[in-house]
Amino acid sequence: MIRDITLGQYYSADSILHRLDPRTKIMATLIFIIELFLVKNFMGFAVCGAALAVCVVLSKVPLSFILRGLKPIFMILAFTFFLNIFMVDGHEIFRWKFIKITTEGIYLALFMSIRLILLIISSSVLTLTTKPIALTDGLEKLMAPLSKLRVPSHEIAMMSIALRFIPLLLDETDKIMKAQQARGADFESGNILKRAKSMIPILVPLFVSAFRIAQDLAMAMEARCYRGGAGRTRMNEIKFDKLDFMSIAACICFLGVVIAMRVLI
Repeated sequence: MIRDITLGQYYSADSILHRLDPRTKIMATLIFIIELFLVKNFMGFAVCGAALAVCVVLSKVPLSFILRGLKPIFMILAFTFFLNIFMVDGHEIFRWKFIKITTEGIYLALFMSIRLILLIISSSVLTLTTKPIALTDGLEKLMAPLSKLRVPSHEIAMMSIALRFIPLLLDETDKIMKAQQARGADFESGNILKRAKSMIPILVPLFVSAFRIAQDLAMAMEARCYRGGAGRTRMNEIKFDKLDFMSIAACICFLGVVIAMRVLI
């Protein structure tokens, strides 16, 4: 299960999406999220899913690797699905005591589940095709105008650097679990509560490791005389090119299509 978490990981490949400016990918992801909340029927989700499928193909990231990231949030998906089925009023098709299933509940459960799946996949494509440091630079550039309003855009963007430590913490968790299993720990058998309780011995060494990584990062930044965003320079400056402008224009046109579908269909 630990190895199935793909959020925050970077997949190295030579693709169009990897070569795009990080600001382009951030804006495209935000536009796609807006489109998901504008959609009001399954036809709209089909169009959005087709567009996302094209992006996955262009990214050259294996579909199996992307779909693997859905396994850790399966419980959330299942909870969302069943909550909508049983809690929505409408035309009843099944009732047993206080439990009821309605046509509207099934429709809403499928609708919300598909929206959540597309949302997670689109976010995964962003992180899989963008290095954490490039993602930080892109966020800082996009939020630069807010600095005139005394918003600490640099400090807010630096929070995204935590994404680069997700793979490290996952590897550390895997090592701790293997060490515990070598000492006789059992994380697989039993019900959900028993399995959750068996994970407690992992938390203490994991927290210690996380604090150690944070301390090493702080010491490395201090050794390089890091003092915040004022006067900070970069070895590689990000910049838009023709492909970025074409991509943003395509995203805006697609947003117009989604809005037209919401109004007309």
